[in-house]
Amino acid sequence: MLKKKMEAYTLPQQIQKLGLYPYFRTIESEQDTVVKIHGKDVMMFGSNSYLGLTTHPKLKEASKAAIDKYGSGCAGSRFLNGTLDLHLELEEKLANYVGKDGALVFSTGFQVNLGVISSLPGRHDYIILDDLDHACIIDGARLSFAKTLKYRHNDMESLEKTLQKTELDKIKLIAIDGVFSMEGDIANLPKIVELAKKYNANIMVDDAHGLGVVGKNGAGTASHFGLTDDVDLIMGTFSKSLASIGGFIAADSDTINFLKHNARSLIFSASIAPANAASVIAALDLIQDEPERIQKLWDNTHRAMKAFKEAGFDIGHSETPIIPLFVRDDFKTFKLTKMLLDEGVFVNPVVSPAVPSSSSLIRFSLMATHSFDQIDQAVEKITKISKQLGILDSVKETA
Repeated sequence: MLKKKMEAYTLPQQIQKLGLYPYFRTIESEQDTVVKIHGKDVMMFGSNSYLGLTTHPKLKEASKAAIDKYGSGCAGSRFLNGTLDLHLELEEKLANYVGKDGALVFSTGFQVNLGVISSLPGRHDYIILDDLDHACIIDGARLSFAKTLKYRHNDMESLEKTLQKTELDKIKLIAIDGVFSMEGDIANLPKIVELAKKYNANIMVDDAHGLGVVGKNGAGTASHFGLTDDVDLIMGTFSKSLASIGGFIAADSDTINFLKHNARSLIFSASIAPANAASVIAALDLIQDEPERIQKLWDNTHRAMKAFKEAGFDIGHSETPIIPLFVRDDFKTFKLTKMLLDEGVFVNPVVSPAVPSSSSLIRFSLMATHSFDQIDQAVEKITKISKQLGILDSVKETA
């Protein structure tokens, strides 16, 4: 039966035959504003390296020094033999950065949400999700014995109605993205905090796309709204602004203590490599020392947003360096992605089932290290090809 199921799955092959397959594109260089694909220079507007630190010499030097001192890996979990003094130094820096008592480093951001969300609420408790939350938040909820409830995206009336279905004396964990990874909008945290207090709920913010982008010195969504003390847990990844791999949760010391001894994805996963930990420490130091990087990221964001709006694109409700360009047709989204790559512009397609076909889009992501000239070239090429495909005409029709 398994073999039959595997053989029947032919959708990727069908897209490949059309010459439009947009996944697993092989990059032959560093993850920078320009990358090499099939030996050709391509402008990268599909990266999560918001501050452009993946190629920074200080991060490379820190990684190399850590390998020299600690070797290539830890050969075990944090719970047993895989905790280094380097991990503890990193956790202290992370806690200070986001304004919490403590932090705990996991091997990936996905593992953070699996371990934290599945272990905090119990069988008779509740997990409350925005219906556009990231897949790892949803999967963490699936692993929990708690009841999962969803509310409409950033709809606070829907959230309140959802909270009204819960019991006052049970744990209610509202787990949300701070910055939504496809739409680029920001959670309505002030209202969420207000409702959490009203209904005796707790809040966990996934700031994978908020760290290094919003808040004081890029400290994230809670910092952005001045609500750090009102958010119980702040999660982040190292694979975006912090230019490495791994993730963390920050919270009060009691919660960190509980997670150290109950989060299965921590206890039963190997710890991040010394080179990764060292590079994140270097990245955190750089963010403090070079705040102009965040300002440049926002200068780039404002320039691109203005240009796309003037060209007639539908960019939804984005407020961040993640700019969705709505195509609202899966085939045209694949076609646009392929034609742009041929023109030297790398973007990411988002199609069904990740979103309804009527909401398909390309995700245009900015880095602090992009030049205005690169942005202008990319917008010009995207506009030209979108006109050829009739995408801008359909935007006008739905406006």
